[in-house]
Amino acid sequence: MYSIEKFKKNYDVELTTFSLVNQTLEIYVPKTIDRFINPDDIFEGFPLWSKIWEATAVLAFQLSLLKPDPSKRFLEIGAGLGVAGIYASSMGHQVTITEYNEDALNFARANALQNGIDDEMINFLDWNNPFPMGQFDYIIGSEVVFKEVDIMTLLKLFKIYLKPGGKIILAEGMRKSSLEFVRVMETHYDLKLKKQNIKSDNKDIPVVLIEMRAKQV
Repeated sequence: MYSIEKFKKNYDVELTTFSLVNQTLEIYVPKTIDRFINPDDIFEGFPLWSKIWEATAVLAFQLSLLKPDPSKRFLEIGAGLGVAGIYASSMGHQVTITEYNEDALNFARANALQNGIDDEMINFLDWNNPFPMGQFDYIIGSEVVFKEVDIMTLLKLFKIYLKPGGKIILAEGMRKSSLEFVRVMETHYDLKLKKQNIKSDNKDIPVVLIEMRAKQV
């Protein structure tokens, strides 16, 4: 089992809170992102995982509306700090949390333990080389469509891991890559889109909630 003590020795962290629907999580975040940035190219591998995004709150709230069912399996992709998956687990859902960045994975594990969630349900997932985990009733994620180059990889993941009749629930910021994602996915899935504005630093941040089911043949 992962150790919070070891985690705190390896990383310079601070504890913040995430509150939603009468539930508050304690979340470890990096005090600084300097160690995660490539000084030769700050955009290469930039640690987008290192903050709690507004879209995470949108996704977590949507999951709170689902009645927990022990027979239903959730897969969170690109989990970052693990907030949405940990929140869903705390609500009674059976969630496997995955990340492809080792540092983010360590933060997700520590955050799970900090909130009484079993870290054995947290795994590394290389999007380009997925491994067998079975299929899931739900695939969830927030801010996973930052790069257009990832869209076809995401489509591949959905085809591998989503059960027939299952649902994909994503929350994404409004950006060019998100629009291209919708354009590509509507060929394969029936989409339901809902735009929401989230207050952050006295600004309205637009977030789109995307729900997808495979088209019936």
